[in-house]
Amino acid sequence: MNTIFKNRRVISLLLSATLFLSACAPAAVTSAPTAANTSPTTANPAPTNPPASAGSIKIGSKDFTEEFIVAEMYAQLLEKAGFTVERKLNLGGTPIAQTAIVNGDIDLYPEYTSTGLLTVLKMQPIQDPNQIFAVVKKGYEDQFKLTWLQSSPFNDTQALAMTQAVSDQYGIKTYSDLSQKASSLVLGGPAEFIDREDGIKGLQKAYGGFQFKDIKQLGTGSLRYQALLDKQVDVVVAFGTDGAIKGNNLVLLKDDKIFYPVYNVAPVVRQDTLLKYPKIADVLNKLAPMLTDDVMSGLNWQVDGPDKKEPAAVAKAFLQQNGLLP
Repeated sequence: MNTIFKNRRVISLLLSATLFLSACAPAAVTSAPTAANTSPTTANPAPTNPPASAGSIKIGSKDFTEEFIVAEMYAQLLEKAGFTVERKLNLGGTPIAQTAIVNGDIDLYPEYTSTGLLTVLKMQPIQDPNQIFAVVKKGYEDQFKLTWLQSSPFNDTQALAMTQAVSDQYGIKTYSDLSQKASSLVLGGPAEFIDREDGIKGLQKAYGGFQFKDIKQLGTGSLRYQALLDKQVDVVVAFGTDGAIKGNNLVLLKDDKIFYPVYNVAPVVRQDTLLKYPKIADVLNKLAPMLTDDVMSGLNWQVDGPDKKEPAAVAKAFLQQNGLLP
């Protein structure tokens, strides 16, 4: 009896299960997707292709801090604009960078207007910055099929600097002031500054005076700035955007007769590259007016001063602070 009862119970359960599944079948069919509703769910999105690059650009630089920072700014701005950028920084001096861009090894790099005028085009100095730019732009286009984008206002030319205290003490703000009061002061700088035509001799012809009480040979490295801060010298030979000027709150004297050529920086670009990617000009020209003497000296100090930051990090922070990078 137990076996019969068990068999009947099993049969009963099987019949119940069959009826239950039959009752559920319509609901299962209704919930199935139709041909008109076959879009992927959010849980399993279809693969998407990455956005296409705006183009590939090779950016170079010469072999010093300021060039590294400016070239990095160019690179990061163009990357934000969608370009794939290959960095070829620290190439060397002007002849190497010029050869690289003419040969197509790089597409663009930062160059200085009077370097282009004097070193590359081998022309005579020009005082007016706008005329310098016009001459080098035309000369590069005619001779090398290169062009210059908008230049920045900072001027990395040879300069003379003092501490604020000594400047105030003697009332010296310009080269004309210094020329008349040099006999009370000690100058520090490289040995060749005494005899070169773009040194003491040239300054004497342009301004008169410039007869210093003494001249100490200190080269062009950090030693001259330390000597200035230690009051061993009163004036130092400098470059207009040296980091130590901003870092030590020094006074950069005004070359009021423009004895020294103006060295504004700008992107030099291959014309074929610019023709292919005209967007480059729009991107980099937005940066140009932001780079002043004070700004560039401060950026150089972040790299060359006690913090020893990386040029790429300094460039990125500046671009972010000025709304050019997110």
